Amino acid sequence: MLTGGCACGKVRYQISSDPIHNTICHCVDCRRASGAPCVGWITIRDSDFRMVAGATKSRESSPGVARAFCASCGTPVTYRHAAFAGEVDVATGTLDRPEAAPPRDHTWVSQKLAWLQIADGLPQYPRALPET
Repeated sequence: MLTGGCACGKVRYQISSDPIHNTICHCVDCRRASGAPCVGWITIRDSDFRMVAGATKSRESSPGVARAFCASCGTPVTYRHAAFAGEVDVATGTLDRPEAAPPRDHTWVSQKLAWLQIADGLPQYPRALPET
């Protein structure tokens, strides 16, 4: 089981399954929402995600996309896209043990900051993952 929460500790969650996918996203929207040059995400089934303390506040960052964050400290916690009903992305950095969910690839590298060099050898995709 993976656990995590926000910076101030008011929001806590549990994840009862292994992630479906782990990525580092370089898109403009993730950068602006987090204030970071890229963001690690783990994708899980929505049914395997449970809030155990506190509550998040959501905002629609683009059509069909809801980003949830702690209303007290502002930590970005989840990302939900209407096109992927039944899934939720959880910010890897909010995990108590983020090393337990290493990334498998980089997505949206077409929007990567020019000064950020990726040298970890992981696959890189110009946009989202290719259709499987």
